[in-house]
Amino acid sequence: MPGDNAKKALIDSLNGLLADYFALYLKTKNYHWHVAGPQFRDLHLLFDEQSAELFGLTDIIGERVRKNGGTTLTSIGAIADKTVIKDDDRAKVDALAMIKSLRDDNATLVERIRAVKAAAGEAGDNATEGMADDWTDQAEKRVWFLTEIAS
Repeated sequence: MPGDNAKKALIDSLNGLLADYFALYLKTKNYHWHVAGPQFRDLHLLFDEQSAELFGLTDIIGERVRKNGGTTLTSIGAIADKTVIKDDDRAKVDALAMIKSLRDDNATLVERIRAVKAAAGEAGDNATEGMADDWTDQAEKRVWFLTEIAS
């Protein structure tokens, strides 16, 4: 039977992932609002689609924290403290730089999801472990799309 340390590590890992999802959601939405150039329409729609996918998982991840007996992130400050995704406060960013930044951030997200999956396995949380496979697949698809656009 998993110990309290394994459960605490899972909760911490999930909260880190939740922070990453919120941070990447906002960064993707920023790029959606500010993209310009010849690929405007395609990128505007892609960034909107990707941001919706990211935001759609925040509640699911937060509820996994609660189901494991933890407390979730409570504020923008809590998100900032836990995320590894770097902010981009600029309104004017080259479209290719946006694509590459989001590609790299989604690749980072894949690694964070894999860490959650490992922590879930240690804690005996089969539900989170299984969900992590779907989250990984979605993030890898975003990396793939962004990689193909950047080539």
